[in-house]
Parts: sequence; C-alpha cells; structure tokens
Amino acid sequence: ICCWVLKHSPRLLAGSEGAEEGRHITDGNAEHLKREHSLIKPYQGVGTSPSSQWDFWGSTLVTSQYVRLTPDERSKQGSIWNTVPCYLKDWEMHVQFKIHGSGKKNLHGDGFAIWYTKDRLHTGTVFGSSANFLGLAMFIDTYPNDEAPDRSFPYISAMVNNGSLPYDHGKDGRSTELGGCSVEVRNKDHDTYLAIRYSKGRLTIMIDVDDRNDWKECIDFGGVRLPTGYYFGASAATGDLSDNHDIISMKMYQLMVEHTPEEDNQDWTKIEPSVSLLKSPKDNIDDPTGNFRSTPLTGWKVFLLLLCALLGIVVCAVVGAVVFQKRQERNKRFY
Repeated sequence: ICCWVLKHSPRLLAGSEGAEEGRHITDGNAEHLKREHSLIKPYQGVGTSPSSQWDFWGSTLVTSQYVRLTPDERSKQGSIWNTVPCYLKDWEMHVQFKIHGSGKKNLHGDGFAIWYTKDRLHTGTVFGSSANFLGLAMFIDTYPNDEAPDRSFPYISAMVNNGSLPYDHGKDGRSTELGGCSVEVRNKDHDTYLAIRYSKGRLTIMIDVDDRNDWKECIDFGGVRLPTGYYFGASAATGDLSDNHDIISMKMYQLMVEHTPEEDNQDWTKIEPSVSLLKSPKDNIDDPTGNFRSTPLTGWKVFLLLLCALLGIVVCAVVGAVVFQKRQERNKRFY
C-alpha cells in the first residue's frame, strides 16, 4: 500500500445496495463488494436455515435496522457469524456500528469484537467468544479492567493468534496486542465506522467516528500472515455494566492485488496465523497522541545491557591478546 486517501462517503456506505458496487475503499479505489461475506439491511440470509449466510447466537436480536448483539442489560452475550468461509487473499471489511446506553463515564461495558477465525460460534470469556482463537481479532473495549493510568477507554486493539496465547481480559489484552488507539465511540448521534484492511501481509485498521467523512489510522502493522478459509463474525458481552452493542452493517470488499508466482502457488489455507515482530507487543504503551513508543529502560534491562557490554569488552580483549601473541611468535622466527 503506497498511500491512503482519507476522504470517503459514509452516507454512501449506509446507502442503497445498488450504490455499493461503486463504493470507494480506503485507498481511493473502487472494488467489488462480496455479498456472501457482507451483512446488509434488511439482513436477508440471516438465520439458522441451511441456505443462511449468517448465523447468530445468544442475546443477538436481528431487526430491520440493526443487529443488536447485546441489549443494555447485565450479563448478556451475543454474536453473529458468516457461515461462508472467506478465500480472499486481500480484503477490506467496513463495519458500521453503534454503542449506546444509559451508563455514565466508566459505568458501561464491556465492548465488542470483530473476528476472522478458523472456528465460528465458539462462546467464551472474550466479548462473548473464545480466548484461545486461531486468526485475527479486533476489539473495541469500552471498560478498563486493568485501570492503568496510561490508557483511556474506549480503546481499539488488534491481536493475531495461533491458538497458543489466550487474550487476557483482566489486563485488557495488553500483552498480546499489535497496537491500538483510544477513541470516543459511545452515544454518538451520528454514524460510526471502522475499516479493517489486510493486503500483502499488512494489517491496517482505520476509524471514522467524528462525522467528518474521513478515515483516521488507528493500527498499521506489517509482517502479518493470515490464512484463507476462515470465518468473519462479531460478538459482544456485558457484565455488571452494560451497553447496547449494535452492528448496522459489515461489508466485505475484495482487493485486486498482484502476487508473485510463489505466493499464488502457495496453499493459503495451510498458513498459520502469525506476526513477524521486531519487538514484543508487551513493549508497547500508548501516549496521548495515539501513537506508540517503547517503554523506558527498567533496572534489569540496564543490567543486561551493561552485562552484554562487559562481555563484549572481555571477548575483544582475549581475541586481541591471542592475535598479539601470535604476531610476537611470528616475529621471533625472523631473528
């Protein structure tokens, strides 16, 4: 991706289905809407019949205007999942959502998640779904369980998992997140959107929640490997605190991207979800600007650096002494 064109038309995003085929994605190109992976009003094809393309569970309520994953009530869980596996190598998902309720600041929760995972309809403790998932998850967390002072909520984050690491809900997923940003999304009187793009190993998440008709970057991370054949879904949960978590639409666009012959010949269904990290996600903390910086050097890190430096000096000294001794011996042969 060489650049991003930030202007877009959310009114068109929520408009008639006929206009959807010409919808501009976040890089300014018009691509094809994939209806078999899209959830659009009036939500035809949602249900439990064999021909349904979307299935739902729990407290989920499907109306003609929205899909409510949870009502503004305590201890609710709900989800909706695409029944058709996605075999697109490059894609962009647009989600129009609404989080609203009667709770005041920090007295609402818990949030919702967008999933691209191997398994579907697996219930659990992470916004109504399983903590040990395979694939990609994007979380909009509206309640701070960790209560750390360096992060404000609601908070958007992303995680790629091969099933070996559970999402730590008690720590708001800090140890496994790729990145994130704080954003005000509750009780808005205008439309709110997010876009998830995966193309050529790069994951980008953008938001439009300020009614300004532009995308703002939240997460941009390279080195991401995701297989094909996984399922898209959305889930939400409430606990002692609650909110209405509504999905208005989920629209999937296929990105027309050229790949190398080696990439085209690869069996993408066999790829294991992974991320090539230059540093651990644990070393990321957010700052007030929404960007990420490395954590300051702690005592044990300073100790390790000094130890490595000392060992380096010792090795250099030993090597130097050996070289000097050999030169001395060589010089003696000429006398």
